[in-house]
Amino acid sequence: MSTNSEVDQVVPASAPAPAGVDEHELMGVAMRPVVQTPRWWWPSVGVLSAIVVVGLVAWAVQLADGVGAAGYNNQAFWAIYEANLVAFIGVSYGGAVVSAILRLTNAAWRAPLTRIAEATALVTLPVGMLFIIPHLGSPQKVWELVWPPYWNLSSPILWDFFAVSTYLLATLVFFYLPLIPDLPLARRWLSTEATGRRADACRWLYRVLGGGWQGTPRQKKVLHLSIGLVAIMIIPLAVSVHSVLSFAFSSSSRAGYLETIFPVYFVVAALYSGVALVVLMVAAGRRLFHLEAYIHPRHFVRLGFLLVAFGAAYLYLSFTEYLIDGYSGTTDNASWVRQILVGRYWAPFWFYVVAAGVLPLLVMAIKRTRTKGGVITVSALVVVAMWVKRLVIVIPPATEPLLSSPATPGGNLAGTWGTYHFTWVAISITVAATAAIPLLLLVLFRFVPILPVTEMAELATETAPAEAVAAPAVTSAVLSPAPPGWGAATSLGRYGVAPVGTLPGTSSNGLSGPASEQRKWDR
Repeated sequence: MSTNSEVDQVVPASAPAPAGVDEHELMGVAMRPVVQTPRWWWPSVGVLSAIVVVGLVAWAVQLADGVGAAGYNNQAFWAIYEANLVAFIGVSYGGAVVSAILRLTNAAWRAPLTRIAEATALVTLPVGMLFIIPHLGSPQKVWELVWPPYWNLSSPILWDFFAVSTYLLATLVFFYLPLIPDLPLARRWLSTEATGRRADACRWLYRVLGGGWQGTPRQKKVLHLSIGLVAIMIIPLAVSVHSVLSFAFSSSSRAGYLETIFPVYFVVAALYSGVALVVLMVAAGRRLFHLEAYIHPRHFVRLGFLLVAFGAAYLYLSFTEYLIDGYSGTTDNASWVRQILVGRYWAPFWFYVVAAGVLPLLVMAIKRTRTKGGVITVSALVVVAMWVKRLVIVIPPATEPLLSSPATPGGNLAGTWGTYHFTWVAISITVAATAAIPLLLLVLFRFVPILPVTEMAELATETAPAEAVAAPAVTSAVLSPAPPGWGAATSLGRYGVAPVGTLPGTSSNGLSGPASEQRKWDR
């Protein structure tokens, strides 16, 4: 292990931490998932990996038997895979776009949430992109999307592939840039607090990814400008990606898909479900890695306000779509709307209306339910209900008959509506993709700090009131046994770094310093 003097020469010390903020201690909390292995970690990874393996087996069965093994037929040519493609890519936008919006508006309270939100976007987008493979049926057809001689420039699928690939690159950059200043700090912390091969490997990784970061004013200026530019670019990129994805539906001539409102509809739906997923991931990270001192209940309430803003917009767009199609009186549109409102698809549609339309508005409107638990509950309902809503968008138009007869009311042949039945193959692949998201997050945070330490320290410096700056600073980190549920000390992490709330002189809400200073993370 390197000596402290050697570390100081290799890894520059950070700027002085603001009053009441010990960067070394904060880094210890952020590095807790890296250096400590809680008792639940390996069982969780094992279960999630087993679910993913079952999904791969189901896909192998589909390759052998065809897409009919997933319930597809001549009367239901699009179904669960297309809904999954839209839903999984959609939820990935929430983390990146919300983080970008909060950065551009300079909302200081965002700081403890950004790393988890951006990581959620980073791992969810590739999972959603992979649904194009079972959707195509034959994996070799993916080659036609990447090899120019096969390109069909008139196909919305091709342009959607270009847009999603570009957005994936932007999401990766958006996650990496704010991580750069934390890497030297993390390397310095590992050099003083951890030993062993894994600690050496992590220090090597941080040295490579950290590049030549020295924390000079010029480097900080360039980095802040770069993050700002990417934050500006990622918003129109997200809008364009889901708009182009909607073109695959709205450019067809089939009733239910031929909707000019779809581009805006899809974008708002992506933001709505994406914010809900961020709430769930932040809640899980807060609980599992003991971040209560930095992620407060009021963070969830503020995310809840963002959630209901997008939810109200999406509810209005849904009302607009069904009103116009139903009021038009055309045979195909009226029949499709009738099947959704009172016909065979009434149950999933009204489940969406209640779970993702009405309940979030009621929960945030009533003061007693406007709490952390209330926001987490409605976020879970929104994630599920918005996936069900994607099924309502995809399946009914795909099963609607195109033949007509004057012998039946409304012109549609009686009993000719197609059907789609879920099979174990389609369900297994969907559940495997869902399990892959927390699995990838657990693995990712074994290598990177879960909190943006440098950003939190900088924002605390900018927003700390005068009386807090004048207060005595906490200058030493207090080491305590690992939190409940975490494994015994290892050669990598011999100590569980106590949260700020365990330091002497801290208040009940878990932040050190006087009461006036405790507001710095909430601005």
